[in-house]
Amino acid sequence: MAKEEKGKSILRLKSMYPLRAKVDESYRKGIEAMSAGEPTVWGMLNFYLGDSILKTMGIQTVYPENFSAALAASGMAQTFLDAADADGFPTHLCGYSRANVGYTSVMMKECEGHVPPGVPMGGMPKPLFLLASAAICDARYKWFQSLGRYMNVPVWNLEAPLPGVKEFFIGDAYEQAVQLGIKNLRSFVRFVETISGRKMDWAKLEETVALMIELNRIWYETSLLRRAKPCPMHSRDFWSAMPAALFSLGEYGETIGLFKDMYDEVNQRVNDGIGAIPNEKYRLIFAELPPWHTLGFFDTLADRGWNFVMESYAYHPPVPIDLSGINDPLEKISRFNLQFLVGYYRSARKQAVPVAQLAIPYYEYARDWQCDGALLHSLISCRSLSIHLPYVAEMLLEKLNVPSMMVEGDIVDLRLFNPEDALLKAVPFEETMNHYRTIRNRKKPD
Repeated sequence: MAKEEKGKSILRLKSMYPLRAKVDESYRKGIEAMSAGEPTVWGMLNFYLGDSILKTMGIQTVYPENFSAALAASGMAQTFLDAADADGFPTHLCGYSRANVGYTSVMMKECEGHVPPGVPMGGMPKPLFLLASAAICDARYKWFQSLGRYMNVPVWNLEAPLPGVKEFFIGDAYEQAVQLGIKNLRSFVRFVETISGRKMDWAKLEETVALMIELNRIWYETSLLRRAKPCPMHSRDFWSAMPAALFSLGEYGETIGLFKDMYDEVNQRVNDGIGAIPNEKYRLIFAELPPWHTLGFFDTLADRGWNFVMESYAYHPPVPIDLSGINDPLEKISRFNLQFLVGYYRSARKQAVPVAQLAIPYYEYARDWQCDGALLHSLISCRSLSIHLPYVAEMLLEKLNVPSMMVEGDIVDLRLFNPEDALLKAVPFEETMNHYRTIRNRKKPD
């Protein structure tokens, strides 16, 4: 991400800054690894499946999705969006993929395989191979296949078996998904050993996985602290710190210490009654992906007393699961990843919500974090994280009397987001939130 700007009304966490620095550090190490002749990988967000394996084997990984967000935040994305357009990629594709494809095109065609000049965080060097994933996103396979053709490097696809809500509770469907995940991970380890010439240290992998799980436990517990009134941590700080956990940036041992520091700072704010904004009038959820190019939009809303107390489900760690009785680190990875995908299935069945992992978390967030509303960012270029949002809005209103405000935009393409138009909706939406707050208060037991 680009250098953080301090919001006018948002009291930023001091512990966020060293976690934010892990992003720059990771990309710098990627450049250093390439210069030293060491292998570097471009990895798609894979929700914990491949990261620990690569980290254990000493292979530096950078993440095109995270880097595309940095291009948007730095104001440089348009150059690479134009390059993707010129190469014939349609403008309705995922903004992350378009910016990344354009970056790769410029790197290979204009810079002879070197990092384009002036890009944020030192850029992404040409990788040894590309690590794709099947999880959630529509564009994943073809996106990385296109990158492989530009750079003439192999592409490995990590499968993410995901049973539906109904199928999840039939027979041994869950265990079959776990075993398929283990099988795929063993194949991936063999592939990495072959292409890198390095052997897996299984004892070290076990230690790495344990650290990954512990890090995400602390991160999860930090989010629970945000139930306090006033909420001690705004979404801006969550998004800044999130890559260190979601993208496994930095050494786990050091990063755990930084997340502990954040937990302690947020906990201290709870004890002292300090909110992330000075006058919390409204508590909101944000879903799904933020407009990285216009994060100042949230400062303006903070001036109005809007505190964003929870955000996109896909950025949060899985609900904790006990894996202490499992010895095989690949099985731990498989179960941990699957927990991220199916951790809300029982709640979904109980609430009769068919869109489990992409809808039911927002029901629990709105209920448990005592939210007044939800700001739903419908992405023109991302069907996967937009198609369920009307259902989320209907579900929150029907089940909890929590209204939603829909804003159309994009994660990367600034031309597709109109913050002025979105802010015009704020005043009438405040009236709506006040109305439904009155209804909820009437329904509370004496």
